[in-house]
Order: sequence, then structure tokens, then C-alpha cells
Amino acid sequence: MSRPLSDQERRKQISIRGIVGAENVAELKRGFNRHLHFTLVKDRNVATPRDYFFALAHTVRDHLVGRWIRTQQHYYERDPKRIYYLSLEFYMGRTLQNTMINLGLQNACDEAVYQLGLDIEELEEIEEDAGLGNGGLGRLAACFLDSMATLGLAAYGYGIRYEYGIFNQKIRDGWQVEEADDWLRHGNPWEKARPEYMLPVHFYGRVEHSGTGAKWVDTQVVLALPYDTPVPGYMNNTVNTMRLWSARAPNDFNLRDFNVGDYIQAVLDRNLAENISRVLYPNDNFFEGKELRLKQEYFVVAATLQDILRRFKASKFGSTDSVRTVFDSFPDQVAIQLNDTHPAMAIPELMRIFVDIEKLPWNKAWDITKRTFAYTNHTVLPEALERWPVDLVEKLLPRHLQIIYEINQRHLDHIASLFPADVDRLRRMSLIEEGGTKRINMAHLCIVGSHAVNGVAKIHSEIVRTQVFKDFAELEPEKFQNKTNGITPRRWLLLCNPGLAELIAEKIGEDYVRDLSQLAKLHEFVDDDLFIREVAKVKQENKVKFALYLEKEYKVKINPSSMFDVHVKRIHEYKRQLMNCLHIITMYNRIKRDPTKLFVPRTVIIGGKAAPGYHMAKMIIKLINAVAQVVNNDPVVGSKLKVIFLENYRVSLAEKVIPATDLSEQISTAGTEASGTGNMKFMLNGALTIGTMDGANVEMAEEAGEENLFIFGMRVEDVAELDREGYDAQQYYDRLPELKQAVDQIKSGFFSSSEPDLFKDVVNMLFHHDRFKVFADYEAYVKCQEKVSELYLNSKAWTKMVIRNIAAAGKFSSDRTIKEYARDIWHVEPSDLKIPPPNEPREVAEDRTPNGTEARA
Repeated sequence: MSRPLSDQERRKQISIRGIVGAENVAELKRGFNRHLHFTLVKDRNVATPRDYFFALAHTVRDHLVGRWIRTQQHYYERDPKRIYYLSLEFYMGRTLQNTMINLGLQNACDEAVYQLGLDIEELEEIEEDAGLGNGGLGRLAACFLDSMATLGLAAYGYGIRYEYGIFNQKIRDGWQVEEADDWLRHGNPWEKARPEYMLPVHFYGRVEHSGTGAKWVDTQVVLALPYDTPVPGYMNNTVNTMRLWSARAPNDFNLRDFNVGDYIQAVLDRNLAENISRVLYPNDNFFEGKELRLKQEYFVVAATLQDILRRFKASKFGSTDSVRTVFDSFPDQVAIQLNDTHPAMAIPELMRIFVDIEKLPWNKAWDITKRTFAYTNHTVLPEALERWPVDLVEKLLPRHLQIIYEINQRHLDHIASLFPADVDRLRRMSLIEEGGTKRINMAHLCIVGSHAVNGVAKIHSEIVRTQVFKDFAELEPEKFQNKTNGITPRRWLLLCNPGLAELIAEKIGEDYVRDLSQLAKLHEFVDDDLFIREVAKVKQENKVKFALYLEKEYKVKINPSSMFDVHVKRIHEYKRQLMNCLHIITMYNRIKRDPTKLFVPRTVIIGGKAAPGYHMAKMIIKLINAVAQVVNNDPVVGSKLKVIFLENYRVSLAEKVIPATDLSEQISTAGTEASGTGNMKFMLNGALTIGTMDGANVEMAEEAGEENLFIFGMRVEDVAELDREGYDAQQYYDRLPELKQAVDQIKSGFFSSSEPDLFKDVVNMLFHHDRFKVFADYEAYVKCQEKVSELYLNSKAWTKMVIRNIAAAGKFSSDRTIKEYARDIWHVEPSDLKIPPPNEPREVAEDRTPNGTEARA
């Protein structure tokens, strides 16, 4: 096999990544040396690789700032409707390479760094991931920011600047161990602190009522300090802003009140306020009702809404005379998207501002509020729905509780007028859940307080409409929509898979990067033998590269010609990593039973983090590692079957493993995975999918043809039917000898000889309280995997199916998703106006943009 091209060599062939002009390269080298000298205060004799990374990052950032300032100027002058994407998570990953690509600087930077005698890939590996998210929801927010900038929308991402992101996962003796993710230790070259826009956020206190209305008094104040990160669009000179808030104690914190004079203690106690932005809660699809988490949710909402109102009032539309009409145009100038219920307190907070501070009448305030907000639902799992105890909200945010009660009262009055005798409907639809501890149902608050509610894939939106929020959908059917998720093709194809990106560009041109639907043109080449060989070759090179990475990082040797069978996502029972595990054991047993029989070699790669408090998920990780230990060290198995647990799965590791994958595992129980986005990344990168009819898998099968995916198992209707009959795991165990053998081995300690009953909790769950019915789909899954192996033997037929999948992946661009949000929910039009680049003098630009004033935040 010929040596694979390095990414650097491949990039040189790639026109998509920008032109290499000699003066461009010279300028980048000058910038690099200037930053090494003036910013990092080093020379080449003492500089470390990290210094070189920072010098390069600052050099690339220099090319952002002119565009960033000019974009914000442009928004101030044109005063378009602003889109505010509110999320507790933004899972951004690394920024350097993405910025180079979107600015068209990749090739010039490669050349400049090469001429400086450095290795750009080595420098890129030094950057820390910005791990400010758990999984799909946080990564979706990041993809959306990329698409909103690329589509020229005046959009802002608002969230929290966590000091510690998602924990680093270490595997010790097969167990997950968490380590703090001190991602800011070396500084963050992409952010700019904006202390001049610091804002107060209030907690606790009490409410005073008087003739002039309610006043929230005697509060504790925490300051919100914004940090801005630029978000560049793809090759359009637009640079939007992600603004993340950090918590700071005011300088008189604990010193202003009758303090006994313990000055030292008072200063130390500042940590209590600043803990709000200390750490990301590491739960995915699970609600933990902790006071600190509620503080985080209100903190981001209160700071953001003050910022939105400041910007609205400073705008030309906002400055009208009469107080009563100032806010009439608010929903025409502002759209706020709530990424799940986490920022739901924005609804009562905006009402508080309008009613208590701006003195608007309730009905007017409520009308404006509803027309401003829209809510995206991300899960139907009951344990994930946020239900805050009333007494906690009353303590922390007393005025907001009163406002929520008032919203609920008017809401229930309305329903009672429509369904006079239906008390059960009132109970079901109330924002307040009675019985035991009274709780606020945040999803209900979001539905009532928004003009649009959407799910994130067709099947999910259907379940939301007809099951989870059925009563609300019957009341206002026009409110409920679908917006199928997508992924940005910049990071998830150009950046992570340059070989495939270039191969596609050679066949259909470069425009597909901004219009992924053009991938459909690849259907013409499904029978082109040369193209088939080239697609297979790119995949093989990616596999060799990833195999070398695994060898270097994990000291495991794997066979690059084996099928790479990959299951990467958060560890959760509903995602059924256990079913994959049972399949591995089944394959192992088949090899042992007849070692001479033909077996299609596989490397099974499973990766993902478990929430630290989720016992079962941690046991699943231990089981996978225990099975790997046995399989990988059995001489009879040899190189036919290898099992790898991929430690510390994160965005930057996804960028490596996804392009090297042959088979993508998307095997959640039908009706549980709202959409999934990893499924889309694998499809775009030339993997085939084995999956259930769940989430976006359904639409992937619709786009590519069901015969081009390996679909198996129960559909939503079958699961419902099983629930009616009652799921009996024992019957499958009794009927399927291979399942029985695998389960018995887990139970007997075959994979844990020093502690035979180590996995008793797992086995007990599978038999007695498996909500996700692993045994029910086991047989269909194993049979489907046999079909996968059979096709893999025919390399040409396999690759043709790969090409059909890539050609059908166009729908799953986040650009398409954002266009739908823009038109159906935010009522704005994407703009393909290219803001003039910073090197074009202001005067030249003036016939395209109105005369400018200073840049505004």
C-alpha cells in the first residue's frame, strides 16, 4: 500500500481551502513572528510548540477582527432583525482550523508554517477543545452558529463561559474516572473580555407590592462579565458573536452589610458568587434539580435579556417617543430561540422587565413576549424534563414565581372557558404539578410562552405533537413544527475529511460546501469505476491514519483492512451500547465455536462519556472494557475481532474517528432518540448505517432509500404494542440460544473472573427493568449485522452504497435547518450579501453599505 498523503500534502491540492499568494504567505509569516515576539515575548530559541500554536492562533485571529468589527458596524447601520440563540451549552471543539477554512486561509497558513519549519498538524493538536457541552444539544448549537454566520443572519449565541467544561474521561482498570477539564489553563486566544458591558444579576430577596406595582428588593447581586468569541461564516466576510457570561462578585460583596470586620473571610466568600460559572453540569438527557444549576439558568437569561434590551433601545427602531409604543416593534426586531427548557426562565424574566420595570400592561407585555420566544424540544424521555420545585424557585427568584403563577392562572382560565367540565385537562395542562412537592413544568411554561414549538426530526415532532404535548397541540396546532437537525459541512467534511471533500469538488465543483443539496449530483457517478476506487482509497487512507493514531495514543495495533464498526455517543441505556456489547460477545462465541469458518474481520470501536452519577452507564463502560480484555487477548480470535473503548470521546476525536468509519451504529430503541446528529456526520463521511427507525435515521432512509441503510428492529408502533402486551425479557432469553450464552457468560463472571458477580446489576436490569428492550431487538440486530458482513466482502458493492449515501446527505446540512428556522419561526430572510472585506477602504464600500458610525456591541 502506498504511503497515504499527509493532510498537509492533501491540502496543497485543495482549491476549496483558499489561494496561496506569495504576499499572503509573507504577511502570515510576519504576523506569526510579530506575535511570537510581542504577544508571547519569546524568540525561536526558547519558544515551545505551545508558543507556536498561540502565535499562529493570534495571527489567524488578526484576520478575523477587521471582518468582525465591520460585520457589527453593518448590523448597527442596517438594523436587521436580531436572532438570539440561548443555550446552556455550546460544544465548540477547536477553533483554529475551522477559522482558517472559513476565512479561506488554510492553504496560505499551511505554506507559511511549513516555510517557518513547523508542522501545522502538530500545532493544531495543541489546541484544547472548548468542551462547553455534553453531546448533541451543545454541538447542535455550535453547528447552528456556523450556519447562521454563513447565511448572513444577524445572530448571537448566548451562554455561560464555564471555567471547567465537560470532564476529561480516563479509563483506569476498565472504569471511567473523571478529571476536571481546565481548558482555560493556558489562556484562550479566541475570546475577548468585555468588562464595559458587565451587568448585574439578582437572586433571593423578597417582593414588595405597592400602588406603582411590584418591586423585587433586598436581593443579592452577582455581576455577569461577557466574553465575546468571533463566529466566522464561510467565505462571506461575516463574523458574528458568541457572547458567554462569566460570574463575578461585586467589589462590596459581603462587605457592605453590618460586617463584623472579617475582611479576609468576606473576600474568600466571593467564590460563592463566582461558582455560578465554574462548571458545566455533566448530565445528558437527565434532569438534576440542584440550586446551583437553577442559578446558572437564571444567570445566563437575566444577563442576556438586559443585553438584548440595551441593543434594542440603542437601535433606530427602538428610539421612539412614547413609553407605551416603544416595545411594539420588539418582536419585529428580536427573535429568541430557547435551546430546550434550560433557558426557560427567560419567559418570566422578560415579563418582569416589561411589567415591573417598563410598566407595560400585562396583556401587552404577554403578547410581545409570546411573539418573541420560540422553543425547541430535544427529548421525550421523562427523566430529562425539567421540573423545578416551587419552594426552590420561591427562595431564589420570588418575583418570578409570582409571575409564573399569574401566567398559569390566565392560561388555566382560558382552558376552563374552552373545556368547562374537564378538570383532568386542567391538571394535565397546568404549569404547576401538584401532588408531593409542587413543581413547575418548564416545558409547559415554554409552550405557553412561545409562538412556535419544534421537535428536531419528523418522527420526534410527531411524538411531541401526538403524545407528549398532545393537549397543547390540540389547543394550538399551528404552534407545533418540525425542524430536522443538521450538521455544518465545513467542520464535518472540509475540516475533518479533506481527501473526500476534494474528491467531491473534482466531480461536482466547490459550490456544494454552501449548498449541500448539490451532493445529489454524485448519483451520476455511482457506476463510475474510477470514482468508486477513489472513494474507497480515501476511506482506506483515513483508516490507516486513524489506526496509526490509535497505536500512538493507546498502544493498540489494529488491522486497517478490517471493518471499522463504530458506536460513539454519550453512554445511556436508551442508546443501547449494551446491545452492541451482546453482539460482540456473540461474534466472539461464533469464532470460538468454529475458528476455521470464514469471518469478516471487525474492529469494534465504542466511545462516549457516562454522567458521573449514572451507575448503570458506568457499569456498561466497565463491561465493554471487560469484554475487550477477553476478546483482544484470545489467540484463537487473533486479528479477526478487536474491541476498543475510545477514551475521552469529544469533538476533536470525532473529527478523527468519523472519517475512518465503515459502519455507523445508530441503534436506540425506536421513539427515544429525538434526532441524533452523529448519524448524519457518518453518512456524509462515507460510512454505512446500521440503525433502528428512530430519530433522523428515518429521514436518512427516506433520502437514500431504505435499501441503502441496514435498518432493523421494532418500529415505534411495535414498541407501543410490546408495552401494551408487557415486555418479558425472559422469553427471548429462553428462545435464543446465542443470547442465552452471551448473557450467561456476563452473569457467570466469564468476563470478570476475579469478581464473578460484578455485572449482576446489569443482568438484573436486562431481565427485570429494561425500559429500552435490548433483548427484543437482539435477534434482528444480529441478523442485520450478518448482512453487513456479507456486503463488506464485496468492496465494490459496499462502496457504491457509500456513494448513494453521500449523494443523499444534502438534506442534513445545518444550513438547510437554519433556513427553515429563519423562514418559518424567526421570519427573516438569509442574506447572501458579502460584507466588503476589511482591506477594502471604507469609501469604496460606501456605495454598498450606509455611511457607518463606530462599531457597536
